[in-house]
Amino acid sequence: MTRTTEVSCHCGSELTLDKCCGRYHQGEVAPTPEALMRSRYSAFVLGLCDYLLATWHPTTRPAELTPDPQTEWKSLVIMSAEPALGDSGQVHFRAYFYDSGRGRKGWHVLEEVSRFVKEQQRWWYVDGAPTLTRLKPRRNDSCLCGSGRKLKVCCGE
Repeated sequence: MTRTTEVSCHCGSELTLDKCCGRYHQGEVAPTPEALMRSRYSAFVLGLCDYLLATWHPTTRPAELTPDPQTEWKSLVIMSAEPALGDSGQVHFRAYFYDSGRGRKGWHVLEEVSRFVKEQQRWWYVDGAPTLTRLKPRRNDSCLCGSGRKLKVCCGE
């Protein structure tokens, strides 16, 4: 079970995890595609693969999902969240992360327009067309975690 008290939510909402994405991780149904997207990002941060699979539409869900211990998710930026039109919606996001894996070491951004459908009174992640870009931030650039501090004094390598 995930401890959800007094911890800031990873999705960037400025709420505590238990008041934001943690309640969805514990079984409450996300009311919008954006709420589901945010909760899925937080689940990636926390390594909650069961939650990710449970919110993935059965027609596109992989058979299994394992966390990547070399990936440190740092921040989520919602670029746009289309108002849900009936039983479909989409969310355009950027997720920044640091990868410590061999051959991949460094900062990256995953950008995607995710598609969602509403079935059985709940939203499901269907798919998206992700793009992955390697970033080369400088030490004095703002940290990609969103803290507003310089990279060298925050999440610097």
